[in-house]
Amino acid sequence: MTYDLLDPKNDFVFKRIFGSEKNTQILLAFLNCILHKDVEEPILTEIVLLNPYTDKDSPSDKQSIFDIKAKRADGSIVNVEMQLFNRYDNEKRALYYWGKQYTEQLKEGEPYKRLKKCVVINILDFSIISNDRYHNIFRLWEDSERILFSEDEEIHILELSKLVGKSAPKTSGLLNWLLFLKTKDKRYWEVLKMNEPILGKAMKELEYLSQDEEARRLYEMRQKALHDEASSIAGAKEEGKKEVASKMLQEQMDIQLISKVTGLTKDVILQLKSNISSSKPKK
Repeated sequence: MTYDLLDPKNDFVFKRIFGSEKNTQILLAFLNCILHKDVEEPILTEIVLLNPYTDKDSPSDKQSIFDIKAKRADGSIVNVEMQLFNRYDNEKRALYYWGKQYTEQLKEGEPYKRLKKCVVINILDFSIISNDRYHNIFRLWEDSERILFSEDEEIHILELSKLVGKSAPKTSGLLNWLLFLKTKDKRYWEVLKMNEPILGKAMKELEYLSQDEEARRLYEMRQKALHDEASSIAGAKEEGKKEVASKMLQEQMDIQLISKVTGLTKDVILQLKSNISSSKPKK
């Protein structure tokens, strides 16, 4: 029996692989590759999932949370979120998630010293950072002397869209994991899991889910929900562009300029102009 692999970037599938209690070794290996890029972080040997995947997580339910939240041995919090499409305001979104996790640690009357470090990891299938690096780390630094204000804030942005043209590396490291997430081409798998042996377990989990009828049904439900959300956002964005174009037309601005500013085609702008003209009361 042949089957197509499910997309591991689908947040439902991603959480089944990386956020299940039985797969904590997969999550540990992945996080160690992320957190050891530029900093002297202790090797993770233990982690506690704070919101593990359960069968109650309905892919069509907007209230279901498909990010992964875990606590390290020192009490610090790590949040991992997969985003397939651009919801915009991503920087503010990342800061909001970090701030929410940070402040939620304290109960009323508790001292600030009880606050632990929070790490937010956003895996994006699009780009928001204007450089060529697929892994960027952000912290609170002093501008001139690069003095770290606090170790408690750490935001990682991983952009899968920047992996175009990247081939399987010859060494261990984060790129192996990201290529596994980015492509469903199994031709790379042997090399990737030779570099990162724990990746073999993630690959087996993906193959198991891809052959499971119930998992495929839930996956399709989640894909539909994601596409519906993407279409809604795209529609709202298009309407916003048309609103801007209409205001520019009313100011009698040049159609070519309007097209350049809004990204709308000349035909769409001419149709808007016609609609505006027909809606004006006749003298």
